[in-house]
Amino acid sequence: MPCLKKTFVASAALTLAALASLPLTSQGSDGSAVAPVASFPVVKTVTAAAAVAALKPATPAAIDLESTDVETVRAQLKTDTIKWGGKPVQTLDEASRILLAQAAAEEAGLHEVGLTYEDVYGIIEAETSWVQRTGASKDGTPNLGLAQFEPRTAKAYGIEDPSDPVQAVYGAARYMRDAAEWASGRVAGLKLSPEQHALKVREGVSIYYNLSIKGRNKWDGQNADELPVETQRHIRNARAGAQEARQLVAQLKA
Repeated sequence: MPCLKKTFVASAALTLAALASLPLTSQGSDGSAVAPVASFPVVKTVTAAAAVAALKPATPAAIDLESTDVETVRAQLKTDTIKWGGKPVQTLDEASRILLAQAAAEEAGLHEVGLTYEDVYGIIEAETSWVQRTGASKDGTPNLGLAQFEPRTAKAYGIEDPSDPVQAVYGAARYMRDAAEWASGRVAGLKLSPEQHALKVREGVSIYYNLSIKGRNKWDGQNADELPVETQRHIRNARAGAQEARQLVAQLKA
């Protein structure tokens, strides 16, 4: 549930030193009790170069993109009818989800902050399981569309119609870029291996996406198990969603 932050982080370059809580965000979980997010042992300090190297995705392109142009991507999308809550609903088919996540990641330059289309897929999976809906924040503010943006945040990230899947997922990817830069700044002082740093950044992306400014700023990179249970579930579901994306790509390429 992205909410508007007071100051936007510049997204022109990755700066490691200065590099939202609803039931809806828990869709896609298995319904089991949420385990605390694991903390990592203290190891050697990550240099800037090592951290960037660890964040650089090794994930190959899932689908050959003709363009990241919104209308070009939209023309390639297809839908399926699925049962949701006992009722038939229209949602993007699996190949279209991967295509849209990949286009959004590329358009936002997520590779520059170490994220991939798998992370975009995972965040949307954690938010709505790719099923269009309207939710609400604790204060009653509506959360709209696949990416569950609050209206002000949607506008700030160039989303004119949050119910439009292409606009929503593109906006989510841009928001995730800011989230990754914020998360890197939060953990910059921790002694983490490059791999641990990369995991912490992804953890931070969920926290940034799921919590308010006040809530997210309680995270210090080591206390995720003290955050709201919905946020812990979001972290877990986003990771599971990224794994689902990898599995889908393998199936699509088989």
